[in-house]
Amino acid sequence: MMQPVVALVVAILVIAVAALIAWPRVGLWARFQTMRSRTARALIEDALKHLYDYEYKSVSCTLESLSGALSISSDDASRLVARLGALHLLAHKGQLLRLTPEGRSYALRVIRMHRLWERYLSDQTDLGEAEWHAKAEKQEHLLTPEQADALAERLGHPVFDPHGDPIPTAGGSIPPPQGMPLTSMKLGEMAGIVHVEDEPEAVYAQLVAQRLFPGMQVRMTDRAPERLLLEVDGNEVALAPVVAANVTVVPLKRAEQAREPFGTLSALRPGEIAVVRGISAGCHGVQRRRLMDLGVVPGTEVRAELESVSGDPVAYLIRGATIALRKQQAELIYVDKPKGKS
Repeated sequence: MMQPVVALVVAILVIAVAALIAWPRVGLWARFQTMRSRTARALIEDALKHLYDYEYKSVSCTLESLSGALSISSDDASRLVARLGALHLLAHKGQLLRLTPEGRSYALRVIRMHRLWERYLSDQTDLGEAEWHAKAEKQEHLLTPEQADALAERLGHPVFDPHGDPIPTAGGSIPPPQGMPLTSMKLGEMAGIVHVEDEPEAVYAQLVAQRLFPGMQVRMTDRAPERLLLEVDGNEVALAPVVAANVTVVPLKRAEQAREPFGTLSALRPGEIAVVRGISAGCHGVQRRRLMDLGVVPGTEVRAELESVSGDPVAYLIRGATIALRKQQAELIYVDKPKGKS
């Protein structure tokens, strides 16, 4: 026979395990149900985003494109479409899928949260560009509209995310797409980058490695079937056409183009002096604020003081203070042609 003490211990353990599993809101079963609910909602919201993206770009969306975009089987995509239809978020037109007004409004709310969060990561953190999208993909399903509004206010109600995509307003307004693919530029034409597509990830990584960001000026200097040669903010960049197609530009009028040649701070030799023209659009968040706090703003005179033995970092005299900057940082600072040594 089981001893009373042992029986009591066993009973307590059974009750504890049952409570751990079945306790309302915090039990394992409740957490599982919540996670499953969130996963289902995330799938719905991802589908709405995909449908809206196709609609925004005037591209027809089908069951196959939805299946491919969400990496789910055709059967799962069919069930998802049926679910969206039952929720009055989606309508069929033959084989084509289109959003209802309710579905479009829902999609814009999710897109607003995603792009606001990317703007936050870009401006307020030191995370690298490659991390923004994945983190925003998770956060977009967790933010409430009220939290999104508070975030927008904190950020000063930004109009675009760091990739150049417009951020929908709280009321669901969004400007139409603008610009053309970089591959459509003519030889010698000057344009401004307005958007850099962040998917697929491998292509975006190449664009980041070349330091291509919205706000930069680009000139087509040579083009061939296998390669485009560009001058981007004073630097020479070579891109494969398939990569360049993920960059959107708008032609610049003569008055909008940089009139004088400029270089980067990294080109200064010890003793040379130059005046800051600006900071690259590729410099974000904490790093950008640090440079500005150090006095790196347009009009500031900078003198290269001393190189380390390896040549990196270099000490610069900025507003009476000697500041050491790595070459990678100095390349993000645009300056006029050096005045010479003093």
